[in-house]
Amino acid sequence: MEINIQKKVLEANETQADKNRSFFKEQNVFVLNMMSSPGSGKTQLLCKSLNKLMPNVRVGVIVGDICTRNDADRLEITGAKAVQINTDQFGGDCHLSANLILASAKELGCFDLDLVIVENIGNLVCPAEFDIGEDAKVVVLSVTEGEDKPLKYPLMFRVADVAILNKIDLLPYLDFDAKLAKDNMKQVHPHLPVFEVSAKTGEGLETWLEWLKIKVFEKTGK
Repeated sequence: MEINIQKKVLEANETQADKNRSFFKEQNVFVLNMMSSPGSGKTQLLCKSLNKLMPNVRVGVIVGDICTRNDADRLEITGAKAVQINTDQFGGDCHLSANLILASAKELGCFDLDLVIVENIGNLVCPAEFDIGEDAKVVVLSVTEGEDKPLKYPLMFRVADVAILNKIDLLPYLDFDAKLAKDNMKQVHPHLPVFEVSAKTGEGLETWLEWLKIKVFEKTGK
């Protein structure tokens, strides 16, 4: 019975994700789903990315958390509009599902945007299973985590279109093998692009953002 219920949930989500995809296509906006475990530094990475993207790229953000709008408040300091989704009212879901995205995207005003970034809830399991109608998925892994995360959570890295290895400024102080981490990512997803970045110092940001701007242009022509 549990398997059947889960199957129905995923099927309903896929149906809504397809509707979201059609909406985003009509609005001519690129949608990026950013996923990671808690504490990977993705909010700081987003803040630095927004500061470099705007105003040339018009960006809005949908932020997912179980509680609080702390991250949305941080992101709005950059000048980007941010819409918060809290899942505590939906039972504390550890992911954003497709049905939660559409209303938030409309609240952002997609017709005025080139790019919508969804900062998913910190979790390496559930967000990988739920399509939200995005154009690309990015997974962020920090050097304060284990090199074997891609092997422990293979689906997340398998469905990702790009990976970011964050906090590389800490490498001199940690017993973390960046090459091994990237090799493990490639073992799960051989053609996965991986960018090494420090959200704190800005190192590597330009290469990552160049990839993103190309993807936005390929879809929107903007």
